[in-house]
Amino acid sequence: MGQTPRALQPSLSERHFFGAELRRLRERANLSQARLGAVIRFSADLVRRVETADRFPSREFVEACDKALGTGGALMRLLPLLGKKRTSEGKPMAVSPAGQGNLSSLLSNHSAETSRLAEMVVRVPFQPGVLDRAALDWLNAPAGPRLSVAGRSGSSDQVCEEDLYSAETALAMFRQLDHTHGAGRIHAQVQRYVEGELNRLLAKSPASEAIGRRLYTLAAGFFELCGYQAVDAGAHGLAQRRYLRALRLTQAADDRLYGSYLLAVNIGHLALHCGHPEPALRMALTAVRGSETQATPAVGASPHAVVARTHARLGREGDCLTHLDIAERQLARSGPEDEPPWIRYFNPAYLADEIAHCFHDLGRPQQTQRHVAEALTALSPTHVRRLAIDTALLASSLAAAGRIDEACATARAAVDHAARTTSHRCLQRIVEVQADLEPYRCEPEVREFGEYVRHQLPLAAV
Repeated sequence: MGQTPRALQPSLSERHFFGAELRRLRERANLSQARLGAVIRFSADLVRRVETADRFPSREFVEACDKALGTGGALMRLLPLLGKKRTSEGKPMAVSPAGQGNLSSLLSNHSAETSRLAEMVVRVPFQPGVLDRAALDWLNAPAGPRLSVAGRSGSSDQVCEEDLYSAETALAMFRQLDHTHGAGRIHAQVQRYVEGELNRLLAKSPASEAIGRRLYTLAAGFFELCGYQAVDAGAHGLAQRRYLRALRLTQAADDRLYGSYLLAVNIGHLALHCGHPEPALRMALTAVRGSETQATPAVGASPHAVVARTHARLGREGDCLTHLDIAERQLARSGPEDEPPWIRYFNPAYLADEIAHCFHDLGRPQQTQRHVAEALTALSPTHVRRLAIDTALLASSLAAAGRIDEACATARAAVDHAARTTSHRCLQRIVEVQADLEPYRCEPEVREFGEYVRHQLPLAAV
């Protein structure tokens, strides 16, 4: 009997993603590992080891697989994403005696890149004053895509379906890795891909108007991810620039729904995160106004969740609850098959996360705990950053309720999650938990938690 193939974890590393993609393409071609090995003149064991991320594939191996599987070069386009390290990538991180990844050692591997990013952060401030102009331009933009379709049909100088598929595969990989590891782990790879492959595609003419729309929407997705990673690295001004670039790309694609999402969920959340709830409110309300006739249920619900967050931050409980009710009713009508791919994560559990943050800002710890528990229950184990942030939120709400023993135990779990990432947002949230526990600093549990942070996550120690 044949063995059951080992389950792959594409979000673990670039190499794991490559292996999962090779297996998918091989199975689509209805070939066994042995048969593919025979066709490409490599051993079946090598095919297996590449698929399970135990071996780094050679260029010759990848070229042969592309030819045998008829991928049009899809695997070769992924090869540069694996980087130059052939010994440590794709393996589990070293762990401390307590069983958690050592953030300090992981950050040291990226110290040069992190330093360059930090220098760039200082020079790029967040500017809330430019947001209203950008929102107005988006709201009043004329309908229709702004792209040119030129050149001879089938020309190598045109963007084709295979080009888009390869780039969409890379974007999916980067998003999975970002959820698991945070921006510090992969922002340099994403930036290199944007500067190389994505800019190469944008410099070409699309083969058709439909491909052009997909190209610009795809490019917006890359710049949205770049913006989110900048937020995750604490580079808020840089994030603003990238989000606004993504917004302009949705205008070029005439993708009104994606534009409304970027305006409310990305730009609005960024303004809120930077302490500017009024501009955040204007962004979200503009998104509602500009897309209400086209919005699917989930796309329509998402800006109302942001509106609720801004009202909660401003202490307007009634307005907050009104918009949460709208978001819940709209989302209840949503079906995944009716939604754009980029909004399908926005499910009841994600909305519960937004509701929990609202109640936390309103000073309602019991409601916060109920909704954040709902969000945590539904989270994938691979979404480590979100696990860290939401677990820390739960710890803060327990501290606000005076349940100090439970708060410290929960905060330790949040530290454990955060130590597996290279996320500035996770560090910031652990710092906030310590501030919430400060009134109880004389309690032995709180002192022990402070020692735990210093040992497990020294960059977040206060």
